Amino acid sequence: MDLAGYSRINMNLIHPQHLQPFESLQLPEHLTGNQGSNRYETKHCQISADNDWQAIQCWLNEFYDSPQTLRNYRKEAERLLLWSINQRHKALSDLGREDFQRYQEFLANPQPSNIWCGPRAERTSLAWRPFKGPLSENSQRQALIIINALFSYLVDAGYLAGNPLSLIRRRNRKLRPQADQAISQQRYLDHKTWQLLKDHLTNQPRETTKQENHFQRNRFLFHLLYLMAPRVSEVSSHSMNSFRLYRGQWWWFVLGKGEKQGKIPASDEMLSALMQYREHLGLTSLPEENDSSALLRSISGGKGISANMVYRQVKSVVKEAAEAIRLDNPIQASILEKASTHWFRHTSVTHGDDAGIDLKYLTRSARHEKIETTAIYQHAEDDLWHKAWQKLKF
Repeated sequence: MDLAGYSRINMNLIHPQHLQPFESLQLPEHLTGNQGSNRYETKHCQISADNDWQAIQCWLNEFYDSPQTLRNYRKEAERLLLWSINQRHKALSDLGREDFQRYQEFLANPQPSNIWCGPRAERTSLAWRPFKGPLSENSQRQALIIINALFSYLVDAGYLAGNPLSLIRRRNRKLRPQADQAISQQRYLDHKTWQLLKDHLTNQPRETTKQENHFQRNRFLFHLLYLMAPRVSEVSSHSMNSFRLYRGQWWWFVLGKGEKQGKIPASDEMLSALMQYREHLGLTSLPEENDSSALLRSISGGKGISANMVYRQVKSVVKEAAEAIRLDNPIQASILEKASTHWFRHTSVTHGDDAGIDLKYLTRSARHEKIETTAIYQHAEDDLWHKAWQKLKF
């Protein structure tokens, strides 16, 4: 992108008759972000950027190998930047939490519409506009998720001091992950229903060897489902050494949907559950690197079990729990009897959000968000991510 003349004044900027693509703009110095109020100390900056657009370019360059992602991310960054300059008369690095409240309203109704909205046109045309029209709920949410990723990156890079969007909590539906729309249809367990199921698990009979085997396996299985948010296929396909030490902390390394490798923080509670299950099986407390034995075992403790068997076992437990609580808690019983393994994935994300875990950590741990992060971005946040995940309690 040609940044020549970036700081030269364009008198049509503040009250434009038509908006121009950002590469065509000539900005006054105070709108470049050189001295933005949210800028971090220059000595800590890890990217070659002196102003906001250069910083955005550094972020966009992380996605050069994914053209569609690059186009989408550039579009949202440009929209925000044009809005910040023309509507708020601020540099991007001057924006605060209140500004983003206004931006959310703007996305739902870009005004003046004749300046901001129009049919598709070439970027060199006077008819070019950033929007076709107001964004749908889904599009608003996706736009804010992308912008949140941008600001998180700039904070990690030492360009910005803080991310105003990180202050948004779960009650703001615009920033809720798209995959969690199904949660609103009650495909998860509310806190009361979850507590009743936990009580049922705790009170399962343990008088015989077979009952003790069932108890220990169910205890570990439901810890795994709730604390790690796995897909059922991941429960059955992974080995003990998928839990391993990395940079001084324990993680679960998962080969998930689309053969994508991911890692999820193993909280202290998850490690405790794993240790108890392994000790019940007569194994060492924690797996060695060469322990390729099945993560979840048959009742005899020898072979692994299939995804179908995991599904059937979960259905058996929740139906049994539903019958046990039906007399005193009929509503919760009706919820439980419909629950399946995937419900616990949604439950984990929902309860994690309730516990105050940041959206970016939730979406990474669930591994269902389109936003991809770079290795350097992940390493910079590993400690914070791991600490945040401790908030999710079984």
